[in-house]
Amino acid sequence: MTQLVELSEAAAFHVKKMMTHNGEEGSYLRVAINGGGCSGLTYGLGFEKEQTDKDQILQQHGIEIIVANEDVDILKGTQVDYKESLMGGGFTIENPNAILSCGCGTSFRTEKRVGTPSDC
Repeated sequence: MTQLVELSEAAAFHVKKMMTHNGEEGSYLRVAINGGGCSGLTYGLGFEKEQTDKDQILQQHGIEIIVANEDVDILKGTQVDYKESLMGGGFTIENPNAILSCGCGTSFRTEKRVGTPSDC
């Protein structure tokens, strides 16, 4: 069965570190889809204190993740990782539902949702 969103151990480690640094212990990690970017959709990662009845809750590596019901189809099977490079580290998102990504690597589009394209 395909996981809705899969958080790698490396990503979970850095999320927990950020939660502690920002005083967000006990918060949820929101994985979201927003309109914008040159391809129409962008990802959002952030902390929230409360979830709503319009969210699905997942738990991985001790982190509670929330995803809005309207984003479930777009995010199904998405993998969130954290990678280090010579230029520093950052989160990477691999979404099997993305059919088009822009050259700057921050926006995408799916077959079912185009979003609101704008300048990068």
